[in-house]
Amino acid sequence: MGTPTPPNPRAKSGELAAEVVQDVNRLVGLEIALAKQELKELAIRNAIAIGLLFTAGLLCILALLVAVPVAIVLAVGAGWLAAVIWAAIYLVLGITLALIGKARLRIALPPKTIASLKETKTWALQRLRSTSR
Repeated sequence: MGTPTPPNPRAKSGELAAEVVQDVNRLVGLEIALAKQELKELAIRNAIAIGLLFTAGLLCILALLVAVPVAIVLAVGAGWLAAVIWAAIYLVLGITLALIGKARLRIALPPKTIASLKETKTWALQRLRSTSR
């Protein structure tokens, strides 16, 4: 029998590099899945906010479309007060929905994905540096 041959350091280095590449590929796939999920959540949130803003605008227009003719017809006596109260209710509702919609609207890059990508980049660079030694 012969003496065992020592492991080839270049072969071990190549295996480690292949593992790093495989790990990076898997992480990139996970990053893409995270980005898709975050973008989906952001789209849903923004769709709700846009719906609120649309409803707010619609109610404000309805307030004017109802209040102006009623106020003109009922301008005599206390009848016009009802029209003003009716329009005020619509306006308050519209302004409230507009403020809620504006507060909920977010247009930005997905923060979790950006942070995760930075971590993955740091990890991959460290793994590649340790493998190249």
